[in-house]
Amino acid sequence: MIRKGKERFVCDARLSQRLAAVQEKQKNAGQRKALFSLRTYYDLDAVTGLSGFDRRQVCVPKVCPKECLLRSSCRYHQYLKEARSAEIFVQICNHNYLLADAAHRLQEMRPLLNDYRALVIDEAHKLPDAARQMYGQSLSAEDFSELCTLLEKEKYILAAQRLKEKFTALMGAMYRGELLEEAQRTAFVLTADREAALRDCLSLLRQTQKQLAPHLPRWITYRLGTTEQALNLFYTCDMRYILYIQYSRDGSPSLCAASREMPEQLRRALWLKGIPAILTSGTLMAGGSFDRTRQLMGLSANKRLDDFIAVSPFNYRENCLLYIPDGLPRTQMGSEKEAKCLAEQICRLVEATHGHTLVLFTSYSLMGAVYNQVKDRLSFPLMEVWRHSQEVIHQFKQAQNAVLFAAGSCWEGVDFPGDMVSSLIIVRLPFPVPDPLSEAEREQYPTLQDYIRAVIIPDMQVKLRQGFGRAIRTETDTCVVSILDHRAAPEKRYHRAVLETLPPLRITRKIEDVEAFIRAKKSPDYFMP
Repeated sequence: MIRKGKERFVCDARLSQRLAAVQEKQKNAGQRKALFSLRTYYDLDAVTGLSGFDRRQVCVPKVCPKECLLRSSCRYHQYLKEARSAEIFVQICNHNYLLADAAHRLQEMRPLLNDYRALVIDEAHKLPDAARQMYGQSLSAEDFSELCTLLEKEKYILAAQRLKEKFTALMGAMYRGELLEEAQRTAFVLTADREAALRDCLSLLRQTQKQLAPHLPRWITYRLGTTEQALNLFYTCDMRYILYIQYSRDGSPSLCAASREMPEQLRRALWLKGIPAILTSGTLMAGGSFDRTRQLMGLSANKRLDDFIAVSPFNYRENCLLYIPDGLPRTQMGSEKEAKCLAEQICRLVEATHGHTLVLFTSYSLMGAVYNQVKDRLSFPLMEVWRHSQEVIHQFKQAQNAVLFAAGSCWEGVDFPGDMVSSLIIVRLPFPVPDPLSEAEREQYPTLQDYIRAVIIPDMQVKLRQGFGRAIRTETDTCVVSILDHRAAPEKRYHRAVLETLPPLRITRKIEDVEAFIRAKKSPDYFMP
């Protein structure tokens, strides 16, 4: 039985209201069809083409009204009844749902999942990120707007307007007012104008709760309370949290608070219960050790812990070639010279492998700079994928010999089997970018070198392994993997760390070996235009 949050299911009462509202209105044909198909499907994830607005209008609300006339026949409640049956032996959920269930149990609330006697966590390397989200807090302009909209729907227009004014002033005190090349995290500093804006918001939130709590639905009152609690963390500079501002590329801020006790919270939530657990992933190990994973997961003190490394079925030594160019120059990161040097290397490799290339960047700004250098020089289709550009990825897969520039999420979770990626180019070693979270972790180590060895290098190795995984996806795939970072070269500082990360495979520094490998491994059809 698949278990997931209620916001992923249809509320039949809200669906009925939405269908009536659009019955006589002009609406995109595809979106209308998707909306009306929900009379058959109650799982929102099973329907494609549904608009985000429609999805929000018809999903199950945070709290179902007890007086709802459809409660007894509601498909969502029937699903819950079936999910709680004693006949269900296997439950499948994502990491967030698992942690939410654990939080309910710790607070002696009704569990979300049935009691279980064994736990298997797949893609376990993503569990710490889910824990940071679960045990942290964040507030954006969209969150504030949604809260005000909820009050407006309850006919408290004046209260909503007053809160909106205070929230706008608070966001204004954080706003950068400039376009950024990359999304950024910066440490939160309580300046005088931010302190005043926070004080005004907190005062009005408390006043609003006191006046309206007897008249509002419970879950809206709860939402007002959690917003107040989150803002108070920043007003008091609560030391239990790492406080920072997340800026999007347009400069819009979000207030974020990350718990400093995340590993211990994971330990209490999942590992102290004595339930047997299996954590599995292709990237739990870094540099031949699970130490970094144990630390992040809250497992460092666990004495009943075994690890196992499964041998890959892929013959990397035969089917993969690692290319680290000879004489890579040491250039200033982000400079025009770096972009030109990388463009030259990429063009040579693309011609050597006849396209079929995925180029992974560690930053969107560098990707854009190199793209501008090569866009008129390649004889193969060139594509650039930005955030959430699934359409571009689909076009690349349909092309015969294209070149795809990518960053961000394309380092993992994207599958390119067969010849479509026969050349994987990793532009830079993917070291984590310094931010308030990493600075807080650095403080836990006596020296910078200790921190680099224990955190920076293992985190780079995990990311590198994820990127390398785009190269060989089946037992018959063949691929050249190129690393264009001078620090990865023999005799350089991180060469050993790179070799520890990758499986045993042949290494070359000559572009001629790349050409020979492709000619030897590919059929004549591969070279056709």
